[in-house]
Amino acid sequence: MQELPHHYIVSANAKTVGNVALSANGVSDLESAPPAEFGGPGDQWSPESLLVAAVADCFILSFRAIARASNLEWDSLNCEVEGILDQVDRVTQFIVFNVKASVGIPSGSDESKALRLLGKAEHACLITNSLKADSYLEASAHVSKVG
Repeated sequence: MQELPHHYIVSANAKTVGNVALSANGVSDLESAPPAEFGGPGDQWSPESLLVAAVADCFILSFRAIARASNLEWDSLNCEVEGILDQVDRVTQFIVFNVKASVGIPSGSDESKALRLLGKAEHACLITNSLKADSYLEASAHVSKVG
């Protein structure tokens, strides 16, 4: 890892109507639009869905690093995140992120260790640590099917 602080620069460009073009050095451009809940088309990534995706992505990447450092054998991780948007004191904001994570482990692996490391990943995720909404984890581990 590089020394902190890290700097992430993203550009957003738009006309008076239409999609917002998002770009950053070294990655493919992405277009976004308002979600259906805010009158958008509902068929594109929105700022809201991108934020919830960032929680899921960060959780998986955090788990991957923690599992590697802890020598946990695993072969799959499914993470589904529900972000709940509401009004608090007349300000619209995410109030909670419900994270459901299920890790597949080989036969003979330590299930309790896998569950413990999922919990560590939740606490290590820099995205949820950077947000004021609460985050709750529902974790499970299962022996992966062979073949």
